[in-house]
Amino acid sequence: QTASSAIKGAIQLGIGYTVGNLTSKPDRDVLMQDFYVVESVFLPSEGSNLTPAHHYPDFRFKTYAPLAFRYFRELFGIKPDDYLYSICSEPLIELSNPGASGSLFFVTSDDEFIIKTVQHKEAEFLQKLLPGYYMNLNQNPRTLLPKFYGLYCVQSGGINIRIVVMNNVLPRALRMHFTYDLKGSTYKRRASRKEREKSNPTFKDLDFLQDMHEALYFDSETHSALMKTLQRDCRVLESFKIMDYSLLLGIHILDSNMKEKDGECSQSTSDAKRPGGQKVLYSTAMESIQGPGKAGDSVITEATNTMGGIPAKSHKGEKLLLFMGIIDILQSYRLMKKLEHSWKALVYDGDTVSVHRPSFYADRFLKFMSTRVFKKVQALRTSPSKKRCNSIAALKAASQEIVSTASQEWKDENHGILTEGQSYSSLDEEVLSSRHRPDLVPSTPSLFEAASLATTISASSLNVDQHCQHDESVPFSS
Repeated sequence: QTASSAIKGAIQLGIGYTVGNLTSKPDRDVLMQDFYVVESVFLPSEGSNLTPAHHYPDFRFKTYAPLAFRYFRELFGIKPDDYLYSICSEPLIELSNPGASGSLFFVTSDDEFIIKTVQHKEAEFLQKLLPGYYMNLNQNPRTLLPKFYGLYCVQSGGINIRIVVMNNVLPRALRMHFTYDLKGSTYKRRASRKEREKSNPTFKDLDFLQDMHEALYFDSETHSALMKTLQRDCRVLESFKIMDYSLLLGIHILDSNMKEKDGECSQSTSDAKRPGGQKVLYSTAMESIQGPGKAGDSVITEATNTMGGIPAKSHKGEKLLLFMGIIDILQSYRLMKKLEHSWKALVYDGDTVSVHRPSFYADRFLKFMSTRVFKKVQALRTSPSKKRCNSIAALKAASQEIVSTASQEWKDENHGILTEGQSYSSLDEEVLSSRHRPDLVPSTPSLFEAASLATTISASSLNVDQHCQHDESVPFSS
């Protein structure tokens, strides 16, 4: 209920003070006890020897695991000066929240960081998660999991407001023509009427299946990198007993007219604010699946047009840029969630409900992503006319073989068929019956049939050769 301007001001002051303080502490390896440290500072409105004066009510600012988070920021190539500049130089921008959590969302003016208010349970869960999160990031910097840069708490007038600083998945400098929150669940997964009326609504799973029923297509290399990253991330979440997370997917359609109108004006203004026009882009979607992000020149030159998006195509063949990340991972499968699932499973089909035990949730999430959302572009097949020619050539060779074996048998038997008393009339009957029933082939080909078969094949082979040269489809009779 606190006015958001007071929250924004307190966040900026608090982070400015604590990150500034951290620079005096020497660099060292992160120890186990560092994950449980909580530093606290009091910032009265009139100021003190250590803290500046401000226009907001007195507040206390707590920083959780400051050294561990400093390590995470370094791992993602974020310098303390850049972090402070992003968060503290300009007022924070409040975003509307489409979710059911009721959290407040702020984005920094240069579009790099999202600041989200979290509940006490979520903040507590993140603290417990930190050692495992640290281990995972060390082994695997390529991840679509949220990148946490700081966990803080503002205490004012007996109220605790806990906030977490994360990477921004969807840059505002590029307009997202479609935004989806995908869980792989179908129960009630459609955007509400109120959400649809917004200028840029966030749609859900059923909306995606309706709009993009043919899925999104990638080249095979990008597709395998993306699926491997998703599988690894889901296994990590499963090991932490986490569920109810979503894939936030932003789709930008690459159309030059749209891009000029929507993107470049806002991009230039946000670039101008950063000294030297540098756009840092700490962790883009492309880097998350293909390699650790380096804030060097290569990224900046690439970023001028793609902003680190993943190139893809729609089922209509439109060129797209995709931005994505796994969000809402601070939901553990605790008692309340177990009860919620049991209740919903009684009333509805249990497997379609979003709340589910972690292993089932991960498998369903991955299956949905690999079968309904992301697909590989198939390699081009050989043209049918060539195939037809090849098959006819094979058929011709096979039929010549039959003729030669038939004539050889005829020689060996030394006119045995005729002497055995098979009259021409019976032979004619057999040929006639085989014409009505092409599946019936005479058991032993006679001289008459062998000769006629040979002439037919030699005649048809001439036609086939001519047709193959012209690469036309061949009408082929039995």
